[in-house]
Amino acid sequence: MRPTLSFSCRRFTLSTDNFLSVVACSLGSLLLGASQASADAVKENVTYQADKLAGVEAPFTPLFNGKNYEGWYIKLKDGDQALGERVFAIEDGMIHVFDDSWPDEIDLDEGTDATIGMLYTKKSYGKYHLKFDYKWGKKKANYFAKWQYDAGVYYHISDDKVFPTGVEFQIHYVPNEDRNRTGDLIRPPGQTYDWYFNTETSEYLHPDEGGVLYTKQKSYKGKKWLHNAKITRNFNALNDEWNTCEIIVMGGEYAIHKLNGEVVNMAFNLDPAAGIIGFQSETAEIFYKNIEIKEFEEIIPAETFLNKD
Repeated sequence: MRPTLSFSCRRFTLSTDNFLSVVACSLGSLLLGASQASADAVKENVTYQADKLAGVEAPFTPLFNGKNYEGWYIKLKDGDQALGERVFAIEDGMIHVFDDSWPDEIDLDEGTDATIGMLYTKKSYGKYHLKFDYKWGKKKANYFAKWQYDAGVYYHISDDKVFPTGVEFQIHYVPNEDRNRTGDLIRPPGQTYDWYFNTETSEYLHPDEGGVLYTKQKSYKGKKWLHNAKITRNFNALNDEWNTCEIIVMGGEYAIHKLNGEVVNMAFNLDPAAGIIGFQSETAEIFYKNIEIKEFEEIIPAETFLNKD
């Protein structure tokens, strides 16, 4: 028979059997509590991740209503508002830059560049997925001979001059070379980001795939820097067919450029990390349609959008 010892403290008496029972019960309660806390933490994390995924899968919201300039404003180089509404004409739910009211050649190589301008959002954006379609028309304008079919979409804009300070998603086709440069990054003074590239081709390459951080500053007229998109044949140029572009931006964390579903460029550590968005009129007739956006409250990991297994 096991001996029983007793412990007394004032009015409380505890035998060894009872003491061991209390210890076991207390340990069990602690373990159960810890297990419950762990389960609650896992549940909370699963719920949080599910909410983030739901945000990614949420539908897009029209950024342009297809009827008027509500939520937008126009700026041209010469400041002519009436001319601006002719340049960025609204037609069949689209923005038609240089519509049928314009001649086939507009201020061509005259150096005036009066019709170069921007269609800006009034609201600033930081974390979002922007989507739009574009196609080229036939009209030529301004300094077309030098840059060919050239337009673009700016984001993280910190001012609204023409041209603005912000990151540019370049929309560009060079028929003389049959090269599509849509998705190129252009960075003016006042905007910074990190960019990784293939040292053999000078095109974008993700750092996980061997991309090297670009440390030189390739001068563009001494003012801007061009960072090449990955070359792809997955595009439509002068065949009256549409291209779908996507700009996925998570504040200062990263920006992804997609063309027809393919990742063609990416930037990291952007500063500024938010700003207005602007669509450009420059050297040629262009149509923009289905301009949509999806905003996020939290940073979504880049892998979600990179088409990786």
